[in-house]
Amino acid sequence: MNFSNSLRLVLAVAFLMASGMAIAQDSNNDQADVWATIEGQWEAEEQGDKDWMEELLAEKFSGWGKNSPAPRSKASAIMWDRFNDEQGEMVAHELYPLAIVVEGDVAIAHYLYSSAYESKNDETEMNNGRYTDVLVRTDDGWKFIAWHGGDDD
Repeated sequence: MNFSNSLRLVLAVAFLMASGMAIAQDSNNDQADVWATIEGQWEAEEQGDKDWMEELLAEKFSGWGKNSPAPRSKASAIMWDRFNDEQGEMVAHELYPLAIVVEGDVAIAHYLYSSAYESKNDETEMNNGRYTDVLVRTDDGWKFIAWHGGDDD
């Protein structure tokens, strides 16, 4: 192999390695963006934001919480969230990410949580549980298309 061919080979390998690092960087950025969306959703709920579901749930959303008899549409999830907000509020939470997989414009995130809910009667209930969230990339950022989970009771 002459010097010119060796140089081409080295440059090709360097290009491929740089491309791989760029892809890995994009994947890490996607995972960070997905996690930021999930954390933002929990923060919005804790702060009493009444519009977060309208903004963060995709139109074709279908989520199945453990306390629900069947999967809920976006409209149903919003209705039950508003009902629950009338009963009390989340006053604290902590999230524990386990795994986030991003494939193209779809992300799956598995995590655990602890939360505290204070009822209108000033009774505080502590909960621990798990969720799997499925998000899709939109022009407006990541949105929830599905989720499943809830308290570990």
